[in-house]
Amino acid sequence: MKSIFSRLLLTAALSTGAVASTRAAEVVELRQPNASKVVVKLQFRNGSAADPVGKEGLTFLTSQLVTAGGTKAMTAAQLKDFLYPMAVSYYATTDKEVTTFTFEFHRDFIDKFYPVLQGLMLTPTFTQEDFDRLKSNQLNYVDQVIRASSDEDYSKFALEDQLFRGTRYQHMTRGTTAGVRSLTLADVQAYYPAAFGRDNLTIGVAGNYPTAFLQKLKADLDKLPQSTAKPVIPALAASKGIKVEIISKPDALGSAVYAGFPIQATRASNDFAALMVANSWLGEHRKSYGKLYDKIRTTRSMNYGDYSYIEWYENGGANMLPVPGVPRHANYASIWLRPVQIAEGLRKQYPTELGDLKVGHGAFAFRLAVREMDNLVKNGMSPADFELTRTFLRSYVKLYGTTPAKQLGFLLDSKFYGRKDWLKEVDGQLAKLTLADVNKAIRQNWQVQNMFVTIVTDDSEAQPLADVLKQNLPSPMSYAKVVSEGLPKEVVAEDAQVATYKLNVTDVKIVDTKDTFK
Repeated sequence: MKSIFSRLLLTAALSTGAVASTRAAEVVELRQPNASKVVVKLQFRNGSAADPVGKEGLTFLTSQLVTAGGTKAMTAAQLKDFLYPMAVSYYATTDKEVTTFTFEFHRDFIDKFYPVLQGLMLTPTFTQEDFDRLKSNQLNYVDQVIRASSDEDYSKFALEDQLFRGTRYQHMTRGTTAGVRSLTLADVQAYYPAAFGRDNLTIGVAGNYPTAFLQKLKADLDKLPQSTAKPVIPALAASKGIKVEIISKPDALGSAVYAGFPIQATRASNDFAALMVANSWLGEHRKSYGKLYDKIRTTRSMNYGDYSYIEWYENGGANMLPVPGVPRHANYASIWLRPVQIAEGLRKQYPTELGDLKVGHGAFAFRLAVREMDNLVKNGMSPADFELTRTFLRSYVKLYGTTPAKQLGFLLDSKFYGRKDWLKEVDGQLAKLTLADVNKAIRQNWQVQNMFVTIVTDDSEAQPLADVLKQNLPSPMSYAKVVSEGLPKEVVAEDAQVATYKLNVTDVKIVDTKDTFK
């Protein structure tokens, strides 16, 4: 296929030489000769952890303004009309340490689309109109949407606020109320060249593309300046005991629980594959066979789902599988209990049987989950559970990269962690694992004595729940009579043990929902 890139091959090479730098962008290629689509991912090592103090949310807003704005050649509205017939897709994602721009287009439109890609990255317009619109949306999310749309996500972001407190990881990627309000167009215009440079860029390209296309892309992006804004990676400190923050909000339908603690293992570590096995057995995301799911949802019908994690799980409410683009050096393990019922709701549902109930299922569910993790730390996995879970995972991880964009994304993440191709490597790691490896990794990385806990609940539940946790009072499970009469004896016996299971709670604090993410 002859294209402008064939004609510009020599020019591209000369351009590369003209602006060559010893700190040029790195490149990851995924050649797919039979592919009809070309995917370009530009991953910058900045992320929200690079936000200047007082300007929390600047990285996110800048990246969104690049992809939702115009170029020197076309306005945002003109771009929309120009690109519609090509079915082009492009967007930006920001996490703690990286920001990734993704461009997906049919290979037949390489010539036609490339000037747009080039313009967005090298000559974005950053108009006041686009800035005002995107800033308003971002502020609305920080001020309103996160508190109102999903208590599950609310609890996750609130836990990170607590776990990373005092570090540049603390704030949401979208920022804080004060940070977003302070942002100006001048901030974005100054920040883009400072944070999005050729030296902190990794270029990823997948599909069936001409060599000249990649050379031109590299040459053009090498015109980006050297970056000066860098993410600040926190050294995480373990909690002293179990520290609980209960977020009190009006009209919450349940208690959403998210608990976590720092761990050293990341995908860069060989221990990570061993932890994947333990984690999958305890609570693989959106899977019904996990121990937490079985005990809390299946056996007791307490909520929608209960899962565990050994790294950040992006958009867990929508994604069934882990997605790339969120690699981090600072890591933590966590337990996510989707909302369980509060006393007010149970009293209304069963006025005769539970009319005097003071506290709902939050304390019991949390105790049960911690107890299950504690049992795993103390006793390890059984040989049968180990073999079955490892077999599942060796098949499951092959589903992570089901599209060229995901495959390329995981390759970029692999480079972040110092690996060549983590998706391929992890299968070999799993194959070599022994039960002893997994149980050793559990003992070295997991514990239940020191953790941070965030519970988003109704304002009627906050104080009673705080009293139970702070004083380590018994929290018996509450059933309707028709349910309790049919419970197996082993469940009744376990309920009694869970109700009095001692938690190493050292601090409980109630936070008004209006005071979060400020």
